[in-house]
Amino acid sequence: MDDDHYISELHIDPESLPVTSPEMEHERRVAIFDLLEESRFCPKDSQSGPYVVTLFLQDDRLLLKTMRTNGANRGDVSFSIKPFRRVVKDYFMICEAYHDAIRTSTSAQIEAIDMGRRGLHNEGSRMFSDALRNNIEIDFNTSRRFFTLLCALHRRPK
Repeated sequence: MDDDHYISELHIDPESLPVTSPEMEHERRVAIFDLLEESRFCPKDSQSGPYVVTLFLQDDRLLLKTMRTNGANRGDVSFSIKPFRRVVKDYFMICEAYHDAIRTSTSAQIEAIDMGRRGLHNEGSRMFSDALRNNIEIDFNTSRRFFTLLCALHRRPK
């Protein structure tokens, strides 16, 4: 990939944003910041970037609308988020356990929970890369940040 295959702007459809906790809003902002600071993002058959990406949630699907910064459309990619439900649910549960552990547990217990949290995050990141593999080439760190955004957009069952 050339050096200009990166995301220069990332937007999230306001209708896709759930009411969420301050922690999840912070994670979303950090993931967006990190994506804008460093990402490898190359739609198939795209000769050059950089890219403007907008994320939408529509009917259990995540839609990525991609354009070049000059306005040239680079296509839309969508995929079902249903396969992510288990890993997202487990990730939320272990994140809650991690935040609870910080207040009451030993450092060894916190480290064990954090290893599990990172493992689930990595699993979700690989799933994200797999969902895009036929349309958009991304590196693992970019996939990790997108998985964080998927979690931030995911509406938890009540």
